[in-house]
Formats: sequence, structure tokens, C-alpha cells
Amino acid sequence: MKTTLDINDELLATAKALAARQRTTLTRLIEEGLQLRLRAQQVTGPRGKPRLPVFKGRGGLVAGVDPLSNRSMLEALGDDA
Repeated sequence: MKTTLDINDELLATAKALAARQRTTLTRLIEEGLQLRLRAQQVTGPRGKPRLPVFKGRGGLVAGVDPLSNRSMLEALGDDA
């Protein structure tokens, strides 16, 4: 799709020089920049704070494991660690 952008002259000149050094097009450089910005927005919330992953699985701790005891947690790991 074609579109028209109003870009600062100095920024445009810098972007064109970078595109030339990377042997790519200005269009591709702009697309990559937009993709990075959009991807970063998905990782952060609306206020720019990072979204923390939330586990929504089932289960929990194995019976008999005390989550407040390091010793209990290490013993639960057994020899696999």
C-alpha cells in the first residue's frame, strides 16, 4: 500500500543513509521500525509497563512440599537438579 508521510528532513536523510549502508530500501527500514515498535507495545501494557507472564495452568505444588522452605523445595527436586 502506498502512503504519504511527513518526516523530518534530518531524520529522513539519516534513514536513507542507513538503508544504503545496509543495502536495503527505505521502505523496508521503515517497516522494520514499525514492526519493532508494535512488538514492543505488545510486550508492555498501555502505560509502558512490562506485562508479566501469568501461568493459568492447573495443579500446584506436590503434596508435602512447603513453598516457604528452601530445604523442602530442594528435596522435592531430588537428584534431577
